[in-house]
Amino acid sequence: MSEDDRAGAVDALRRLVEVAHSDTGQSRRVGNFLLAWWNADACGGFDFTDLWNVDTAIADDIIRVTRLIASAQYYPDAYGFREDFERLVADWRPQLLKD
Repeated sequence: MSEDDRAGAVDALRRLVEVAHSDTGQSRRVGNFLLAWWNADACGGFDFTDLWNVDTAIADDIIRVTRLIASAQYYPDAYGFREDFERLVADWRPQLLKD
């Protein structure tokens, strides 16, 4: 992945985090995608048919981030998103914080 592609993917990740922190029908689906990357065992997987139920721009961002995940092989905290993902867990998987 080129540096330009990587920078574009990190920008896409930033947009997806913003969507996941909002309160729309698409935010839950985006949250599921992001949390599956963070910890699929604890947070659950991502149903790729959810790509049918988000705007094209959001689906494109998910695909960009998927390429980033595959090529870089890092978790989101490597890109400075640890606090954002911890907040996503609190927003979308609060039961995981009760232990």
